[in-house]
Amino acid sequence: MVKEVIAIVLAGGKGTRLESLTKKIAKPAVSFAAKYRIIDFPLSNCANSGINTVGVLTQYESTILDSYIGNGEKWGLNGVHSLMTTLAPRQTEEGANWYKGTADALAQNIEWIDSQEPENVLILSGDHIYKTTYNDMINLHTESNADVTISVIEVDPSEASRFGIMAVDEKDEIVEFQEKPKVPKSNLASMGIYVFKWKVLRKLLKDDMKNEDSDHDFGKNIIPMMLKKQMKLQAYRFKGYWRDVGTLASLHQANMDIVSDDGQLRLYDNDIHTRIYTEDTYSVPQYIGKRGSVKNSIVNQGGIILGKVDSCVVSNEALINTDAECTRCVIMSGAVIGKRAKVKNAIIAPNAVVMDDAQINLEGDKIILISSSKAVKEL
Repeated sequence: MVKEVIAIVLAGGKGTRLESLTKKIAKPAVSFAAKYRIIDFPLSNCANSGINTVGVLTQYESTILDSYIGNGEKWGLNGVHSLMTTLAPRQTEEGANWYKGTADALAQNIEWIDSQEPENVLILSGDHIYKTTYNDMINLHTESNADVTISVIEVDPSEASRFGIMAVDEKDEIVEFQEKPKVPKSNLASMGIYVFKWKVLRKLLKDDMKNEDSDHDFGKNIIPMMLKKQMKLQAYRFKGYWRDVGTLASLHQANMDIVSDDGQLRLYDNDIHTRIYTEDTYSVPQYIGKRGSVKNSIVNQGGIILGKVDSCVVSNEALINTDAECTRCVIMSGAVIGKRAKVKNAIIAPNAVVMDDAQINLEGDKIILISSSKAVKEL
């Protein structure tokens, strides 16, 4: 049965800029907002969009991510008429190959995609934080009869050189693409979200596989090839919150956006159409002691607050001891903040320990990572 659209989530990245947080797990499996993992966002967005076939391409340290994804039950994608599966590099008659790039990852799974008989393929990144449904983008793609539709967002011109930048005409058709340009011609940045006609993309992938000089990447190779062939590339203007959490600073800021007064990223509303789904940790209730205080923060179940917490995200089983003070911190599962310790602008990794009386980063604006499972006195 032909399907209008299936989704492919690219979740194989190593995430080296997150340092020790991704030493043993893939970036999409990293904790976020006390309760979630990063990959919950694109998978929940798919479920909320009614997309019932999702393939997740994994590679680096995929064991925990594979186990977490399972059969898709968390996102309601394990039914009779729905399917979620992980797709890792595998050995074939031609040999064993790691995914060489984003386009190569899809090329190695052409047979699986063919078996789903899609008209269109929605391609997503597994490491972006945003809440949406993809229906309007898919409708625009269909109505405009585009070969590919690319979701774009306006960024600060000073940051445009970090992204793939699109130039568009009066119909928002893409006429030029620049990959991380030194002198950007616009501030319309690619979000790494694409809807392709499958027949078109399939041929492009086949051609790209034959090119030994290619990086096998969508931004570097596939999109420029489409422009060269004068295919129709449509821009879809995304409105709302979106953040690439590829660095410690961006991961920290995205967590802070949840607890900010302006509510840029609202995870605690009851809009069933954009709800983010995740795994329940089945922890004990959170506890706030008589000398504990919590301000502008999120505290997940199992968190114990005996000190002061201001503008923090506190995960399950984290402990903030008596008279400790944490400000603008992301405190991950099982972390312990010692008695009278003071910590500011930090990410405290799972099970890390800050010693009693430690004073860390109190004057610094730079985001630091506390990752050791041993006691930390000074950084």
